[in-house]
Amino acid sequence: MTIASYRCPACRRVYPADRPLWRCDCGGHLNLAPGRGIGRGDIVTTNPSLWRYAAALALSAPPRISLGEGWTPLVVREWQGANIHFKLESQMPTGSFKDRGTAVMLNHLLETGVRPIHEDSSGNAGASIATYAAAAGIPCRIYVPAAAPRAKLVQIAASGADVRPIPGTRQDVTEAALAAIGESFYASHNWQPFFVEGTKTLAFELWEQLGFRVPDNILVPTGYGSNILGLERGFDELARGGEIAARPRLFAVQAANCAAFAAAWSAGADRFVPFAAQPTLADGIATPKPVRIAEVLAALRRSRGGVVAVAEKEIAPALAALGRLGLFVEPTAATAGAALTRLLSDGTITADQTSVAVLTGSGLKAADRIGELLGIGSGI
Repeated sequence: MTIASYRCPACRRVYPADRPLWRCDCGGHLNLAPGRGIGRGDIVTTNPSLWRYAAALALSAPPRISLGEGWTPLVVREWQGANIHFKLESQMPTGSFKDRGTAVMLNHLLETGVRPIHEDSSGNAGASIATYAAAAGIPCRIYVPAAAPRAKLVQIAASGADVRPIPGTRQDVTEAALAAIGESFYASHNWQPFFVEGTKTLAFELWEQLGFRVPDNILVPTGYGSNILGLERGFDELARGGEIAARPRLFAVQAANCAAFAAAWSAGADRFVPFAAQPTLADGIATPKPVRIAEVLAALRRSRGGVVAVAEKEIAPALAALGRLGLFVEPTAATAGAALTRLLSDGTITADQTSVAVLTGSGLKAADRIGELLGIGSGI
């Protein structure tokens, strides 16, 4: 099997992906070279997980660990008079979409002989990586914001990981993890490109679940942008393989209080634009400085989509509306509902189009906070 390769967009250096790397020697991030793609005949239809697409994944062997990640439900609900497809990534093994990227990344690290790992996370990625590391028997340390939702911290600790709460901002947490690079391998979901290799399976699933058709629009809560990059990578592979003739518009949904992509988009820029970050209910997408900001912006522009920045006052109503449809999600995921309301109201998305809202995390991640937001008393 041909070994995949890493490419550095900064210095153009190329590395074989048969070694444990998380960034280039020049300090820049790495991307995987374009993949071979997949055809309908390559899908292992008897496997109800993302590994049904194993032929398209840049691993050199079958997965050593799996918790049944992927192949999440795609359900239709009416939203403002339009039939919308909701992709329930909240139904992943650890309760968030992060399991797509983690499963592929951890299997790659196992192939390259990595042992102790560490990661920084606002909660969901940490829970995912800690869980899969436990399944693989790899020692794991997770750096998290001290103010992260307790349910997420408990989930990380329950896996046996070493939890390191860090006071301050999300960037402070990242700096603490970077300072620990000499102690163990930095298995960062924001840096290691095999994480995006896993998230591309979301594109394959939507294509297959929609009867091998492509939706017109996809809305995704976005912090670092791994789902946007994965969707572009997946649909690009399908297009190059002749399986699709058109691609969906991609909409990155952000919390207006911490919206790096929205700041750059509004300025017409293709790189980071300084902005004043504030706390947000959508802690899972509170990312002050995304690693691959240029690539995410380019993907949005190529898709003819955009960025939607949701105000804090829009999150709770969307959360409640989703709950009444039987969709219990965390506030971060509810931003997709708020953005959907906005785009339907202004005509950017219309009822005759096929639109998908990706619900990225379970409400069980933040049940206490949701109770406060929706005025649900402790006596119930």
